[in-house]
Amino acid sequence: MFDPACRRCPRLARHLREVRRRHPGYHAAPVPPFGAARPRLLVVGLAPGLHGANATGRPFTGDHAGILLYETLYRYGFADRPESVAADDGLRLHGCRITNAVKCLPPRNRPSGAEVAACNGFLAAELRALPPAAVILALGAVAHRAVIRALGLRQADFPFAHGAWHALDRDRRLVDSYHCSRYNTQTRRLTPAMFRRVFAGIRRHLDAA
Repeated sequence: MFDPACRRCPRLARHLREVRRRHPGYHAAPVPPFGAARPRLLVVGLAPGLHGANATGRPFTGDHAGILLYETLYRYGFADRPESVAADDGLRLHGCRITNAVKCLPPRNRPSGAEVAACNGFLAAELRALPPAAVILALGAVAHRAVIRALGLRQADFPFAHGAWHALDRDRRLVDSYHCSRYNTQTRRLTPAMFRRVFAGIRRHLDAA
């Protein structure tokens, strides 16, 4: 499902070698998913951040995007504390798993389409492992499209929109949110209240399932 030694994307492999040279204490390798093995909620981000998951080895840990994500996970009962600062800080997720569409740090936080496609098999395996009635939360359009691709569905049938819900089959649902990046939160494209509304809907859906 996850290959910590994956080097199938030459540009990303070269970039990680350079990052390891500049930051020898960083994880600087493919970042594994974090959380429950069979989660009711799978959160899918874009890719590790340079000084976040790429440094710590845990998705959304150590960077600005993780501040809002982990606080919101805690608020709605998916985490046992509101802050994630290191991979060994003891934080635990409840019924939740966090992953990325691309497992390696891309230059300028922008993976190419070919790199998203090359990593898509790992995401497809994670989706196959989900239990019935699971919810997938896509943070941003790239993550949304990666989920649709991994499920072998038509992109045109599932347009991305913040707060949108998509029925993938009889039980599973895909929910969209703008990514909780520093850019989106500082420009108010995504506010904490908007993000909480997305999670409140997911919590209600899972509690009723």
